[in-house]
Amino acid sequence: MSGTGMADEKRPRRRRLRSSTVALGSMGVLAAALTSCGSEPDKRCVDRDSYDLLTGYKVVSDQQCTGTSTGTGTSPRASAAWYYDPDVDGRYADDGTFSRSEAVDRDGFGCSGSGSGGG
Repeated sequence: MSGTGMADEKRPRRRRLRSSTVALGSMGVLAAALTSCGSEPDKRCVDRDSYDLLTGYKVVSDQQCTGTSTGTGTSPRASAAWYYDPDVDGRYADDGTFSRSEAVDRDGFGCSGSGSGGG
């Protein structure tokens, strides 16, 4: 009996990935990248004049940041602004940013080149 049988047993076997495994894995990574770039960061409309060191900004109605679309001429409140990616506790928001692009950068893939900056 030749010694080649022993050499074959000691040689590590290379595991081949199936093409379906590679394709599914690649699609998952692609989907994660696309959804993170396209998704809007969490935002709350807050009163900029209401900041408290312990609680943060008071959350107000979204209409105060956007105005109403009913044609009544209601305009957004001057001190109301979108506050992105905050920690929300009841009616207060803290540890966020008023810059939309900063909020998007925090979320991972750094897609700040798309969209417009928040105020």
